[in-house]
Amino acid sequence: MRLSFSSARDIVRMVRGKEVSAKDVVEEVLDAISRIDPQVKAYLRVDEEGALKQAEEVDRRLARGEEIGSLGGLPVTLKDIFCVRGEETTCASKILVGFYSPYNATIIEKLRDNGAIFVGRTNMDEFAMGSTTENSAFGVTRNPWDLERVPGGSSGGSAAAVAAREAIVALGSDTGGSIRQPASFCGCVGIKPTYGRVSRYGLVAYASSLDQIGNFGRDVYDVAMVLRVLAGHDMKDSTSADIEAPDYAAALDEEIRELKIGIPKEYFGEGLSAEVRAAIEKAIKALESLGAITVEVSLPHTEYAIAAYYIIASAEASSNLARYDGVQYGHRTKSHRDLEEMYTKSKGEGFGAEVKRRIIMGTYALSSGYYDAYYLKALKVRTLIKRDFEEALKKVDCLITPVSPTPAFKIGEKVNDPLTMYLSDIYTISCNLAGLPGISIPCGFDSEGMPISFQLLGQPFGEGTILRIGHAYQQVTDFHKRVPPVADRAASA
Repeated sequence: MRLSFSSARDIVRMVRGKEVSAKDVVEEVLDAISRIDPQVKAYLRVDEEGALKQAEEVDRRLARGEEIGSLGGLPVTLKDIFCVRGEETTCASKILVGFYSPYNATIIEKLRDNGAIFVGRTNMDEFAMGSTTENSAFGVTRNPWDLERVPGGSSGGSAAAVAAREAIVALGSDTGGSIRQPASFCGCVGIKPTYGRVSRYGLVAYASSLDQIGNFGRDVYDVAMVLRVLAGHDMKDSTSADIEAPDYAAALDEEIRELKIGIPKEYFGEGLSAEVRAAIEKAIKALESLGAITVEVSLPHTEYAIAAYYIIASAEASSNLARYDGVQYGHRTKSHRDLEEMYTKSKGEGFGAEVKRRIIMGTYALSSGYYDAYYLKALKVRTLIKRDFEEALKKVDCLITPVSPTPAFKIGEKVNDPLTMYLSDIYTISCNLAGLPGISIPCGFDSEGMPISFQLLGQPFGEGTILRIGHAYQQVTDFHKRVPPVADRAASA
């Protein structure tokens, strides 16, 4: 048995039962990275020495009869957007090269306290701005199912690593679909919790009212067991909800009979690929066969979501990224005549094209004379979208929708057409505007062998329900067990 192909649940069980050592697990994951990542390019940095030291400490604690935590011995991969004390955090941007965090994100402390082992940092769209991981300053990550296609974004490196069997579980952030969309493109499970469910302290901010930390796994159980550790109130985050998180994994086997699943009619109209539609319709029938009840619902303001999202997100990005000015930390230009030129040249040299585009767009929307016309109006539309979801979720327990209009597309196909690229987020961004939980579940493949997933959107703090429905679906299907060619070939070599 290859440990790098095992589930998080099995690895934790085997380490705790001393069937394998934590060091054995880490060594095999590191070996998988060395064999597969030169093709996929999911990782920016791999901490081989640090991971092995952490694994040895877990093994020593276990040998002494000490508690190793609920994730004891589990390798965890991090999107390069989380602060870890003493480690470089770049957000895949030149402007943060050489920045070493002086503190740990709250989720880092929680994972360490529960015995997780950090393996490395994955690639991403610069400052989480993008849908393909093509906007990274350090190169493009490739989809494990077809190396000529994108893995999605912005958390594309984390999704690709999990799918390619270079990681067991991985963390990401989701501002407008940045966990769910790459999970769909790469054929793994990805969850975005309710806004406030997981502390954002130590997450480098893109759009503070939209960002939420979540995680990827091979199956729903793995995602649930990690989310249980991540979730909970944090005094360091003023937006953190003081609501106790349940043991998500413990309730996964409960029946879904009589649960009502809403089908928003606006999400199944023009623009949706016929193959994606067919796969999701088949998944809906499978859920109905398990006893779930489906009901058509309406989200009438869906068509305005993209415009509202990109105004709000860009405005918040404009504010959040103003701190990268070359003064306190990050890139500083080597040649400048005065302070103003240092600011402009440092930002010009450090930021990539997509980040500059969104900063400019956000600054414009916030400027005098345009604030009311754009930003304030976008906030009003956001309220209407939130009310749409509130009304729909009064009638049903959750909603089922596509994740993306199409499966993963070719690298470079949309990079020069930002508007078309933004439209690929049409089914995911409303969830962030409303602050709801969402999960991506593999449900098929298209005619070219690329993964297709459906999305479940839950009631506020209703992660348990969408996890339970996703788990029930995975008990009667095997799409989440399929292995990409690049990992299959490496395992056979």
